[in-house]
Amino acid sequence: MAFLKLILLIFTLHSFMPTPISSNPSLNKEVLARIRPDFLEFAKKPVIMDWMIGIRRKIHENPELGYEEFETSKLIRAELDLMGILYKYPIAGTGIVGYIGTGKPPFVALRADMDALAMEELVEWEHKSKVPGKMHACGHDAHVAMLLGAAKMLQEHRNDLQGTIVLIFQPAEEGGGGAKQMLDAGALDNVDAIFTLHVSTRHPIGVVASRSGPLLAATSFFEAVITGKGGHAALPQHTVDPILAAANVIVSLQHLVSREADPLDSQVVSVGKFQGGGAFNVIPDSVTIGGTFRAFSKESFVQLKHRIEEVITKQASVQRSNAKVTFDEKSTYPVLFNNKELHEHFRQVAGEMLGIQNVVQAELEMGGEDFAFFSEAIPGLFFFLGMKNETQGPPQSGHSPYYIVNEDVFPYGAALHASLATSYLSENPAKDTSAPEGSSHDEL
Repeated sequence: MAFLKLILLIFTLHSFMPTPISSNPSLNKEVLARIRPDFLEFAKKPVIMDWMIGIRRKIHENPELGYEEFETSKLIRAELDLMGILYKYPIAGTGIVGYIGTGKPPFVALRADMDALAMEELVEWEHKSKVPGKMHACGHDAHVAMLLGAAKMLQEHRNDLQGTIVLIFQPAEEGGGGAKQMLDAGALDNVDAIFTLHVSTRHPIGVVASRSGPLLAATSFFEAVITGKGGHAALPQHTVDPILAAANVIVSLQHLVSREADPLDSQVVSVGKFQGGGAFNVIPDSVTIGGTFRAFSKESFVQLKHRIEEVITKQASVQRSNAKVTFDEKSTYPVLFNNKELHEHFRQVAGEMLGIQNVVQAELEMGGEDFAFFSEAIPGLFFFLGMKNETQGPPQSGHSPYYIVNEDVFPYGAALHASLATSYLSENPAKDTSAPEGSSHDEL
């Protein structure tokens, strides 16, 4: 049955695929070279701007958490239907994978995340979140709008594409590992490279930032339940104090970075959770602590994880307590690594559009992003898209209830998406151009 569905999907794609592109690759290269500088001007047209803003505001008013993006996904699919863009749904629950172009190699992907955060919006404006306790406080609503904007431009030039552009609308970036789920579901099968962007309040509009190699850290979370023997605080000799054990554990954990890590190898271990006891004069039976750890290399990350478990269990034992440590595998992300060749490609394309002086080196950050799963599997490039607005006051962090998206940035994101993808296809032609007509990839 699954095989028959696959055959039907392939037949459907070829039945509805736009008229085949010209057989002259050099002609299409010339066309795309002429088109790319116009992407930004096209995206700045009021009708396109207003359309992207309208999409973003609809999503913003109705935020959905990871793997719950049903209405967001429905809105995206409706827009893709209107544009005549074929797609696969569902992928990883609510995810969507769209296709523009020939349906044949090379394949290059563009990604936008869709999920919101579990927090109350405190910005008072016309399109404030209508869902209590949920907010798009990290710009994912803007990411979706800009990728749809790019899709609109790309679909207009689909007959000039020398390959296929894959649109990835991903669920559950905020701690849900949606990228890993989409990867496991085959969303990037046969894809040669992938690009994504993230809006940033650090840089003004017209400025983008990225770097080759590691950009964001590998991240994970741990929790430990330390168990002793409770009793009256006036009789500590009859107890095994888990609070004392937890306090010693926390101090020892801080030594992992300060005493064991190479000072030139950035690492973080932070305890942000300490729960235990409910009365001033009672020693509890157990205490729960939790925190996060981060590193910029796989080796350091694995070693840090091993030592965290070892320190917690053995330090608790020294205090006559027992400890059970668990790691949140769902929220464990690898290092986000930018491919060197794609970074050079990004610098060239963004430099032509914005001026090379506006393409700056991004700083290393200990934050994590599940795009790392994609860039670990295939060559990837993640960049920050500046949207700082001095008139809106001091910029708020990406997880602030006062977070504001500067919608003037939308043309830049849409145009860069479209330019990065089209130029990648024209500069990386399919290795085997003599493939038979029916040899398009299985995913289509």
